[in-house]
Formats: sequence, C-alpha cells, structure tokens
Amino acid sequence: MIKNLTNVRGITCWGAHTGVKSMRRDLALIYSEVPASAAATFTKNQVVAEPIKLSRKNIANGKAQAIVINAGNANACTGEQGRQGAEAMVKTTAEELGIDEGLVLVASTGLIGEPFPTDDVVDGIKENIGKLSNKSNAGSFAANAILTTDTFAKEGFLEFDVDGIEVNMAGIAKGSGMIHPNMGTMLAFIVCDVAISPKLLDKTVKAAVDKSFNMITVDGDTSTNDMVAVLCNGMAKNPELTSTKDPGYNTFKAKLEEIMIHLAQTIVSDGEGCSKFVRYEVVNAPDEVMGRKLIREISSSTLVKTAMFGRDPNWGRIMCAAGNAGVPFDFEKTDLYLGSDKELVKMLEKGKPQDFDRNNMKRILRQSQLHIKMDLNSGKHRAEGWGSDLTTDYVMFNSVYTT
Repeated sequence: MIKNLTNVRGITCWGAHTGVKSMRRDLALIYSEVPASAAATFTKNQVVAEPIKLSRKNIANGKAQAIVINAGNANACTGEQGRQGAEAMVKTTAEELGIDEGLVLVASTGLIGEPFPTDDVVDGIKENIGKLSNKSNAGSFAANAILTTDTFAKEGFLEFDVDGIEVNMAGIAKGSGMIHPNMGTMLAFIVCDVAISPKLLDKTVKAAVDKSFNMITVDGDTSTNDMVAVLCNGMAKNPELTSTKDPGYNTFKAKLEEIMIHLAQTIVSDGEGCSKFVRYEVVNAPDEVMGRKLIREISSSTLVKTAMFGRDPNWGRIMCAAGNAGVPFDFEKTDLYLGSDKELVKMLEKGKPQDFDRNNMKRILRQSQLHIKMDLNSGKHRAEGWGSDLTTDYVMFNSVYTT
C-alpha cells in the first residue's frame, strides 16, 4: 500500500462528496490529534478569496490543528455572503472537533464569482467529521477531494531520521490551470510528525516554497486562492528543532524541499492541455536569486511555450525572454542548451550561434520531457524551475471553462 497523509503520526483525514461538484468528492478534512506548529504562504494576487483572508488570520499565532477544503467553488469575489460561508466552515469544523476556531485553516478551489454554497458545505462537514480515519484510503479520498480540472491526485510521502528519530512527512496538492510562480498558485497541504518551533517552521516553509512552488508556471496567471500550509505536530517526539544549527534540522529542511518540489512538478505535469514538461536550469550564476528570476521570465514567456509546443528550436525567443527578466547578465559570456536531459544541444557558445542539425532538433523536441539550460559563466550558483508548453488544447479548454 502506498503511504500517504494517514501514515504521519496523529493525522486523520477524509474526503467526501457533498453535492457541490457533480459525481466527484469535493470536501477534504485533515486533522491532527494535537495542535501543531503551523506555517503557510498565500497568494500575492490583490483579489483575495475569503478563505485566504480567514486562514491568514488564524495562522498568525503559528498553530493549527485542522484544515478543511472545499472544491467546486473558489469563494472568491463573493462579498459578505462568501465571508460568512468561510466563517461557517471554520466554526462548524471547530465545533464538531471540539477545538478552538483559531486552530482551523480553511481553503477553497473552483469557479470564481459564484455564490458560495454554504449550506451544502456545512452539512458535508457535519456528516463527515465522524469519518476521519488513519486508514490509507482516507488519505487518498482527501487527495482526490481537492481536485478541480486536475486529471490525477497529487500525493507524496517521505520517511527519514531527525537526530536519530524516525519522522514521517506527507503532502497533497491540486493544480493544473491558473498556475504561475508568485507563491505557487495552487493548493498544497503538508503534514509531518517532527517537533519544530513555529518560528523556525515559518522560516523554513517560506524558503522551501521559493525553491519549489514559486518556480513553476503553466499559464502565467496567479490565482486568488493560492495556499501552501504545513503542519508539524511533534508526535515523533524528537528534541524540538528551534535553531538552524540543531542536529537534524538540515535533514528536515532538505526533505521539506524535496516533497514540495515533487508536488510542484506533479502540478506542472498535469497542466491544462499541456503536452510537454520543461525543465529550466541556470548554472554558474552570480547568485541563486538571479538564476530564479531568469527562469521565471523564460518559463512564463508565451513565445517560448508555443515554440516548445511546435517543436521549434527558436532559441532567440529564450534569450529575448531572459533579457526581459530585469537582471544584468553578460550575453557574450552565455552558453545556451536546448533539448532533453539525455540529448542537450548547444545553441549558443559565449553568445555566438552554433551550427546544429534542425531535423535532429525537431526529433528531440518531440519528446514530452524537455530541458532548457543557460550557463552564465559568471559565478557558482544554480537555480531550477519547471513549466509546460502552451497548446491549442489549453486555449480550447479555457475558452469554454464556465460554459
């Protein structure tokens, strides 16, 4: 049996169908037996969904014990009615579990601007709280209940040692459209049984999000509902991590980055209508932040995306996008490679175009996994990101999204 959320000590969950979505689970519940250290990042969009406003408030004290998520309605641009709906989700969950409302995080995903179906969601919470379980199928139900246009559930699990103590970490995510690096532009929930202080967890989560969810893009649109939340309930009973110098902290940090990168990559691989997964790499940069900025600009370029879809080795589009990133780099020192992980072809050397076999390159670009690599030859730092192509299927799908 594949391990998931329910294999983390003290975590129970459930996923159910409440009627908000037709024929699919649309309500997920995640619960920790004890209050957990909690940290989260949220959308940078100025139009913010009601659940995001509430979760920002509730997580301010660095503690949480439950997460409730509905799919099928984003509860964004819904005004007072939507605010009351988000508050009802929190209130009902807290009452049914017998915990403080401030320990409940809430998230929503689905159509923007539709009246929020408060009664259906609240009734669903009441009917399903009693079904919370630590059985494996409960974890799978929760992973499936947060999906919208996704074609598969996105899950991850890691087992590792922190200061000699076995620790479990698991996560679920959703996202396939309205994905653009500026927090992560999707939903992701990670639970772990490590003991760590809220302050240190917050610092670690933000750094890990920058290397993972903030380095993906599908269509360049930052959602109104983006949220990454991490709960660590301490039930592994390791000596609490309070400092970056504590034994085992570096292992925890690396594993958190690993599971976030895994979940981020699954989102890109499920991009709406996409036919290609593109790995972007910048090496030998003066600093990592510069490399990330270059990747974000290149990976979000419509012209680069369409070239990858059309199997067009138009490297000029890549360099043009890089030049628009707002960071100084020396084009005449730059090498550029295009292809796949197994067949990278040098297109530029120190800024000079290189001869290449166009027919062979078109053959390489037919592959579903592509690789674009820039070598700045100006430092020792590296950055990586992930994106998709832009297809006619994406345009057709999103042109009739609500109709």
